[in-house]
Amino acid sequence: MMRVLEFIVALLIVAVVGVVAGVIMPGNGHVDRSVEIGKDMRQVYDLLDNFHRFPEYSVLGTYDPQLQYEFSGKSYGPGSVISWKSNDAKVGSGTLTIAKADPDFDKIDSTARKAQIVWNLDNGWRGSDKHFTLDLERTGRGDKLTKITWAYDVDYGWNLVNRYSNLYIHGAPDSFIQFSLNNLQNVLAAVPNVDYGKLDPTIEQTKQIPVLMISTSSQRKDGDDGLNDAVNKATSVIQSAAKKLNVETIGPSIVFVKSFGDQSVVFDVAVQISATSLNVGGQSQELTAVSAATLPAPASAGTAAAPSDSNTPGSRDRFGRLVIDSDVRGQLVEGGAALKGEASGQVAIVWQLTRDQLKAYAATHGYRYDDVTNMIYYSKVKQGDNVNTFDQYEVYLPITVAPDQTQTPEQAAGIKQESLNGPASSGTAPAPASTAPAAASSSH
Repeated sequence: MMRVLEFIVALLIVAVVGVVAGVIMPGNGHVDRSVEIGKDMRQVYDLLDNFHRFPEYSVLGTYDPQLQYEFSGKSYGPGSVISWKSNDAKVGSGTLTIAKADPDFDKIDSTARKAQIVWNLDNGWRGSDKHFTLDLERTGRGDKLTKITWAYDVDYGWNLVNRYSNLYIHGAPDSFIQFSLNNLQNVLAAVPNVDYGKLDPTIEQTKQIPVLMISTSSQRKDGDDGLNDAVNKATSVIQSAAKKLNVETIGPSIVFVKSFGDQSVVFDVAVQISATSLNVGGQSQELTAVSAATLPAPASAGTAAAPSDSNTPGSRDRFGRLVIDSDVRGQLVEGGAALKGEASGQVAIVWQLTRDQLKAYAATHGYRYDDVTNMIYYSKVKQGDNVNTFDQYEVYLPITVAPDQTQTPEQAAGIKQESLNGPASSGTAPAPASTAPAAASSSH
C-alpha cells in the first residue's frame, strides 16, 4: 500500500512540475534564418509576392515528390493562396496566404531600402497565429545584394502542450526555413540579373497572322547600322515578293532573333501580308502554321522522307514553310499570349536589355516560356530623328503559362512607367494587340 501511495505522490509531483514548467515556458515561439543574395531587391520581392515558384524552392517537394499544390485567391500580392496535401505525415496538408506586402510592388525602386512580406500559415504545427515574415534589405557595396531574413512566429497561448512544442521549434519550422532558403537561392540564380523596374510589361493577346519572311544575319562589329541595313534589305525583298504575289504588306517588320552571339546576329525578318492563300508556281497554296510540334520527324523504314530544303516555288521546305522564291518563305505565325515590353534607343542595346528584362520579369512572376521553340521578337514602331527622339521598339516574349493570362500586375494597377532608354515621342502609338504576331518556331 505504501508503494502505491509513493507512486501516486511521485505522479502528482511530476504533474505539478510539468504544469509549472509549462506555465514558465514562453507563450510564443520565434525562429529565423538569413541569407544574402546577389540579386536586386525588386526581383526577390516579386518572386516572394506570389506563390507560383514556391513549389520549386519549398523543401516540401523534397519530402514528397508526389505532392500536389493548388493555387487560389489573387495571382499576386495579399490574398494570394497556395494549398497542399500529402499522404506523407512529415508534409501533411497546409495553406499559405499572403497577408501583407509592404511597400507595394511599384514602390520597390532604388530608393527603397527595405521591404516586408508576411505569409499566414495554416498547417499541422502546434499553436495559432502562425506566420512567416520575410524581411528584405538592400546591402553590400552599392546595394547590389539583398539580405533575406525568413522568420517563423507562433502563439501558443496557455495551452501547455503547445508551449512544450516550442522545445522543437528548431526542428520542422527551422529546417523548413533553412532548406527552403537554400533552394530559393538556386531559383534566383537562374533569373537574369537585370533591373526591370521601368519595363512597364503588359500581356498582349496576339492573333495568328500570315507573313512572308527571310532568314538573314548581321555582323556585330557593324553595330546598329549593319543590323538595320540587313533588316531593311530583307524587308525590301519581301515587299517586292509581295507585290509579285499581288498581296499587300501590313505594319512594321518583325524580327525574330535566333542567335545574338559575340560575332554575329542571326535572325528572321517577317512582314505581315493581307492574304493566307497565295498563287505560287501556278497553284493556289494555303499558308500553314509552323511550330515545334509540326516539324517533320526523321525518316525511318517504311515512312516517307522528310521534306527537303527545296527552292522550287510552290514547294515546302523541310520546316513546312511555303517556298516563294530562293530567299522568301511564307507561313502563318501562331498567336497567343505574349509578354510585351516597350523601349527606345539603339536596337542592339534595346534588344539585349529588354530581352533580359522580360525573361527576368517572367521568372519572378511565374510565367512559363520556351524561347527556343517560341522565339522572342521585336518590331520598330517609331523612327526617331537621332537628335530629339529615339527609335522605339516593342519586344515580345511568347508565354505558354501565366498565373493571369490577361494582364500583368502593372496592367491591373493601371501603372505606366516612363520610357526606359530615352524619352518617347508623343506621337508614338503601340501596335494593336489584335495585330501583333506571336513568335514563330525556332526551326526557321
